[in-house]
Amino acid sequence: MSEIPEQTQTNLPPPEISSEASISLTENLKSSLGNILGSWKLKAGLAVAVLFGVLLLGFYWQHIIAVAGMKSWASRSGAKAIECMVRDTNNDEYVSCSALLDQQIVPLECSSSLFNIGCRVNYGTAAPNLRKLNSR
Repeated sequence: MSEIPEQTQTNLPPPEISSEASISLTENLKSSLGNILGSWKLKAGLAVAVLFGVLLLGFYWQHIIAVAGMKSWASRSGAKAIECMVRDTNNDEYVSCSALLDQQIVPLECSSSLFNIGCRVNYGTAAPNLRKLNSR
């Protein structure tokens, strides 16, 4: 027969963390966090990240405003917004966009100014409706 050793139960209190150890742990954490936040590398990295974000926002600003105007125009006219160009290419403060209305692509010019959000239909580049021309 195999013998199973008896398990003895001890009535020792659980180990306690002294208050000095917890204080030194928080002090170590504060000093290491202070060293990280005081580092010039972190400050330089944050400055570069903020500069990069501002440059991206500046580059895409016209596109963001034009898309807002295109979506507004599309919701009011019952069309489906397609897409806008990224920048105003001819400096007239309008970005070229397009929408789908009654299965036809409608060329739009949407404002890139925050004070004039909206679009206008660009009839100059619109293709003629061949069904109406042939029905005479």
